[in-house]
Amino acid sequence: MNQKLSSFAARLRELIANRPSAIGHRQFSELALELFSLQYEHNSAYRKICDARKLTPEAIEHWTQIPAVPAAAFKELELTSLAPDERTAVFYSSGTTGQEPSRHFHSAESLAVYEVSLWAWFEQCVLADLPVTHHSSRCLFLTPPPNQSPHSSLVHMFETVRLKRGLSKSPFTGQVSADGSWTLDFGATIERLMAACGAREPLTLLGPAFSIVHLLDYLAANNVHFRLPQGSRVMETGGYKNRSRVLPKSGLHALISRQLGIPLHSVLCEYGMSELSSQAYDSVASGKWPVTSDGTKACHPPPVTRHFRFPPWARAQIVSPETGREVADGETGLIRIFDLANVFSVAGIQTEDLAVCRGDGFELIGRAQLAEPRGCSLMTA
Repeated sequence: MNQKLSSFAARLRELIANRPSAIGHRQFSELALELFSLQYEHNSAYRKICDARKLTPEAIEHWTQIPAVPAAAFKELELTSLAPDERTAVFYSSGTTGQEPSRHFHSAESLAVYEVSLWAWFEQCVLADLPVTHHSSRCLFLTPPPNQSPHSSLVHMFETVRLKRGLSKSPFTGQVSADGSWTLDFGATIERLMAACGAREPLTLLGPAFSIVHLLDYLAANNVHFRLPQGSRVMETGGYKNRSRVLPKSGLHALISRQLGIPLHSVLCEYGMSELSSQAYDSVASGKWPVTSDGTKACHPPPVTRHFRFPPWARAQIVSPETGREVADGETGLIRIFDLANVFSVAGIQTEDLAVCRGDGFELIGRAQLAEPRGCSLMTA
């Protein structure tokens, strides 16, 4: 294990765990430049990409100049500084059947960074407004368990959350079918929903969008509705990848609210990738109330959008696909992410996802045209 990268990882873990808000713009840039220098030196595949672009550590003055690699490059190249005998885990990206998956290699050390990163931001974004007494309330995970999906970053994330919260009785009700796709045990899922209602304990339900659609459709077909206890919430993530009918976010969240009996503000979205070690969560943001030509308020309410934000140790840029430069606030472009928690792979990743720049966050639009459908890391090996 490279001692310089290990030292950086240890310092970053301490920052995230104890002083995440201390990572302001200046410190982020300093850490990013340091990490770029280390990754250029110790990640041979990444170094070749940088050399081809004539972008070396000596030529870079700010983190926004650091080369980002296309997410698709993780399919073809071993973008890692870990030697083969140091790789104890690998996360594969998901997609439609027949696609070559991306590979994100991990060691025990890199997983430690990944876990402190995901937990710190999950705790702040998902649990922050819950009473302390609810922090140990039950969860329900609509994915297969870790032993069935060892190469899914989403499942690893859910298992980390389960262990961090000490939820030994919170189940995974998903299953892996013979063809490797994910299915849902409806009976077990409904049993857990009923148990939460009977005990009047808040429930946090987490899963990929397509599994949630399957559950909602099953409930509707059987005329079953729930009113989950106050404080319950749903976290959905990922795309549909041709595994269920496709719903716009507003439609999906309205169905969740109606079928499970929770308010719309208790439905959260997560944006993540197997190639990253940090996630973004959304918040509801209302625009200014429209004004008519005579200066009075219009009769219809302001538009409501959902803006995603990454934690202080990651940054998202919305860039023009034509020029690669950042777009202005309110304009649309591709999401480019620089994630300090990707210590042992590549911190800068260019996605194929479109978004509208919204201040220090972004409004997710979807996949760019001709890009492969993608969700979270849902496929098994």
